[in-house]
Amino acid sequence: MGSEQPPWRTAIDRAIYLLDRDLAPVQKVRAFVKARELLGHLEPDQVETLVRAGKLQAIDGIGPSTDAVVRGAYGLGPTDYLDDLEVSTALDVDGGAELRAALRGDCHSHSTWSDGGAELRAMAAAAAALGHDYLVATDHSARLTVAKGLSPERLARQITEIEALNEELTPFRILTGMEVDILTDGGLDLPDEFLARLDVVVASVHHEIHQPAAEMTKRLVTAVANPHVDILGHCTNRKLPVGDRRGGTGRKPSEFDADYVFAACARFGTAVEINCRPERQDPPDELLSLAMEWDCRLSIDSDAHAPGQLEWVAYGCERAERLGVEPDRVINTRSADELLDLVGG
Repeated sequence: MGSEQPPWRTAIDRAIYLLDRDLAPVQKVRAFVKARELLGHLEPDQVETLVRAGKLQAIDGIGPSTDAVVRGAYGLGPTDYLDDLEVSTALDVDGGAELRAALRGDCHSHSTWSDGGAELRAMAAAAAALGHDYLVATDHSARLTVAKGLSPERLARQITEIEALNEELTPFRILTGMEVDILTDGGLDLPDEFLARLDVVVASVHHEIHQPAAEMTKRLVTAVANPHVDILGHCTNRKLPVGDRRGGTGRKPSEFDADYVFAACARFGTAVEINCRPERQDPPDELLSLAMEWDCRLSIDSDAHAPGQLEWVAYGCERAERLGVEPDRVINTRSADELLDLVGG
């Protein structure tokens, strides 16, 4: 599909991918996204004419970086900008290769159906290019208004889109799912009859994350005991300081009795997510080791909101391997059909 695109589109797409892989400041990504939108309104030969005439920056919203990337794509200038991004944004990972090779899919991802930056088709294409056999679409539910999430009506429309994409993309598969919000009483923000329609459900806390420990413990245990919940997402809700990136200066983790929560996960077959986002890396090592002691299932997930972020599973694999996680414990080392049998989807 990429070879059918004009050179400028392929180059800009790659720049966006690499910036997202690096969790670059959002304004940098948006500049390229805006440029892609602007150039997309022109015919390919119009773009090339402007590039060859050196007039691309005459378009309001096209800056020097975009101009350099596009000129390089047409062989009219150096490709230093993209070349440097390829090197500077490469993941700094030492280990985890065996576990990474065992992963068959990613169980936590977001698209433009909620707060993601790419359409489902683009997310699926990127996942397939990384060697995955499937991707679970787990956009936020509508209650998380900041994420423009899925109402029951929009969820039905997304499922229809997934069905059509799966016919086109076979043998790659997009599995239906959602990241539901765990309410303060442990309930979920979508009724059970809708959750029952989904292949995989990730349940996570997104608000009032600093409840008293006893209340948070009860909240999490109630959620993971729900028969429709398959994965407990980013269980401590911590955020690590990652400089000027989108993670900001960090956030303290939630407090809860991890023994009770992981015992419940083991009892009800709910996997504990190893969230691979660089600003999360959740749960921390000591809690991940405790989850293993309780014999919990695990799911190594990117929580990607853009195609480049799907590569982040390598961070989780590195950490999991270091702590002695065996592939059989990780639910997404299974095929799509095996995963669905395991979670009852």
